[in-house]
Amino acid sequence: MAVAEPSDPSAADDPGLRGSLVIKDRAMAKIATAAAVNVPGVVRQSGGLTRLTGRDLPRADISMGSDAVAINLFLAVSWPCSVTELTGRVRAEVGRSVESLTGLPLHDMNVMIAATEGTDESCVSGVEIAEGPAQEALSDPIPPRVPSANPAAAVSAVVIACGLLALAFVVSREWFINRGTFESAPWIRNSVEWTSRLHWQPWLLPVAIAAVVAGVVLIMSAIKRRAKTHVPLGNPKASTVWMRPTDIARLCSSHAAVVPGVDSAHTSVDRRHVKVHIESTGGDRAELAAAVDAAVRPHLAILQQPLQLSVVVREAAVRRKDAS
Repeated sequence: MAVAEPSDPSAADDPGLRGSLVIKDRAMAKIATAAAVNVPGVVRQSGGLTRLTGRDLPRADISMGSDAVAINLFLAVSWPCSVTELTGRVRAEVGRSVESLTGLPLHDMNVMIAATEGTDESCVSGVEIAEGPAQEALSDPIPPRVPSANPAAAVSAVVIACGLLALAFVVSREWFINRGTFESAPWIRNSVEWTSRLHWQPWLLPVAIAAVVAGVVLIMSAIKRRAKTHVPLGNPKASTVWMRPTDIARLCSSHAAVVPGVDSAHTSVDRRHVKVHIESTGGDRAELAAAVDAAVRPHLAILQQPLQLSVVVREAAVRRKDAS
């Protein structure tokens, strides 16, 4: 939209006219910002760096024409909120205020969210969070990467890297000797000459066998699958929380230890089994094992893949006797 120009070309250089236009723009900006603040969810931000730079929020940039007004409005809002509904209310309120106070229609208005402020409420007063595609998308999350152990080839890679660095050192040394930077016996030429004079020796056979074994080990370590270090919990489609087997063992032991009749508890966990070892203070072993099973099994339900639970009961007195 074109900005209004004075009818007299010479008036463009009139300081008084330019000053009146600036005053009108400032007044229009105050009207727009005051109307925006009246909308629930819009907040003021001032102080700190904004006070030094003059970039308080809300802030309005005004373009005035001969018969209409265009506004770029920058807001700070309370979050969370429905941005679409909030900006719609701001447009309606600012347009109504501008037209009623100035008599000029609002030709164009752009609302931009420049900052947000957190709130403890789930929605701003009068502005509810829309429940639509944004929340439905959460039901089909993208599976993240599963925690796994370091690759088996990591150690081999470090050894090979050290070998390459040593080779680079030897080559650099030979290059400096060839340029005459310093004088010393060349390693590469002497090594090649020594190797060329070699004939069959008894020690060559074990060296060849060791080289084959080392090559096979390196290939196997490179293609070996990385072991999973954690057990997934919750949603089968996209696990976002995992537990270590050690954490599962501690969880089971802590719940087994509070069962009446249990003196102490120890748990071992592998890929498919959870075995709880308890020492009883006496009583029926079968009943105690059933009680421990009932106390531990519900807590294993958080695992994505069920593990087989078994309980082994041993009397504490027997262990003390065996130790003596």
